[in-house]
Amino acid sequence: MDRFSGFVRINKHCFERSSLAGHVTGSAWIVDAGRRHCLLTNHKKLNRWLQPGGHADGDGDIAGVALREAYEESGLPCLALVDPEIFDIDIHLIPARQNEPEHFHYDVRFLIECGSDERYVISEESHDLAWVPLTQVRTYSTEYSILRMVQKTP
Repeated sequence: MDRFSGFVRINKHCFERSSLAGHVTGSAWIVDAGRRHCLLTNHKKLNRWLQPGGHADGDGDIAGVALREAYEESGLPCLALVDPEIFDIDIHLIPARQNEPEHFHYDVRFLIECGSDERYVISEESHDLAWVPLTQVRTYSTEYSILRMVQKTP
């Protein structure tokens, strides 16, 4: 948490993608109403199963960013923020690609619930989406931060 707080304090453009050392991103840990499944996306650029999320693009309302990205990447009409408090924070390195140098994402994650209609739409940012039983997430991802969110799911 100290690394995250320090980064935000010393980088006045921390919510901008143009901040090349790194930038704040917002993610959604989407669960079904029974809290037995989470929605994972097979991310096209990174080719890994992850939670939906993305760049703030100057928006300091990171919970709003997480909700926006969740809807854009899933098409789910029933998304609701469970709690305005931060669910999880992760700092991870994004590899260099094309005109973007290697940089860090200071990812703020929020718990979001899909209430009734769980039919998703795969966006152009994903290879696939899947409602994954929390007990089987490890078959999709062994990343510590993903497994940590499984453990934190109330």
